[in-house]
Amino acid sequence: MYAASREALTQTRAALSSALGSVSAGAATAAAAQIGAELFSVVEILDEQRTLRSALSDTSTPGSVREGLAEQVFGGKVSAETLAVLKAAVGQDWSVTSDLLNSLVLVGRESLLKAAADQGQLDDVEDELFRLGRIVAGDPKLEQALSDRSVPAKRKRELLSKLLYGKVTAVAEALANQAVGRLKNSAPADAFDELSNLAAAQREAVVAKVRSAAPLSSEQSDRLTATLTRTYGKPVTVHVEVDPELLSGLVVRVGDEVIDGSGAGRLAALRKSLK
Repeated sequence: MYAASREALTQTRAALSSALGSVSAGAATAAAAQIGAELFSVVEILDEQRTLRSALSDTSTPGSVREGLAEQVFGGKVSAETLAVLKAAVGQDWSVTSDLLNSLVLVGRESLLKAAADQGQLDDVEDELFRLGRIVAGDPKLEQALSDRSVPAKRKRELLSKLLYGKVTAVAEALANQAVGRLKNSAPADAFDELSNLAAAQREAVVAKVRSAAPLSSEQSDRLTATLTRTYGKPVTVHVEVDPELLSGLVVRVGDEVIDGSGAGRLAALRKSLK
């Protein structure tokens, strides 16, 4: 994302904060959830209507004109708070049209995560999205069904909703459904991991993805979390998946850094040294 779009995103986020600040404290959570859901709906419309999205992102047209068009099209169809965020977004000069749409998605996600945080559900949402990614990655048929470009987004969302119904928070389901309907070139599991990482970022936590040869006890998990928190100097969320092929030990990935303390890793290193 170029500088112009980064600044435009900053202004759009500021508009979201202002919109949420304009409602009463008791209504802020509902407003955040509504803004997120409605921004997703707006993006879905813009994805389908090329002429409209081009007009709303045309930098040769004054921002005030683009804002007026957004109000003309979406006024009365979304809440006043959502419309304020949308108008702020289209009034900015974005480097490319895709930056506008992707940023509306991002701000929508952040708004939904704000609603989850207000309800004390942010940790749950993060964990649910991570687990969903692991389930999809481990089920080739499900992954294929969700990533098949010939399958309409509506059918993918229906399939995912059946899988998630009654098993996850409403915010996790809304985020996952939006993502699976707009995967582009991303694998479903990667998209869900991205959402999980975004949830962690909302509370300024580092995400550690851990593969373990055997399940970790609560004590082991707590000790690992404490060690990583000391190492990185900020809260660390630990997501663990069991991988018997490691033979023993752990592999810990934090961003691009990998710490391989597994039996398989030591064997691989030994084989390399003997060559």
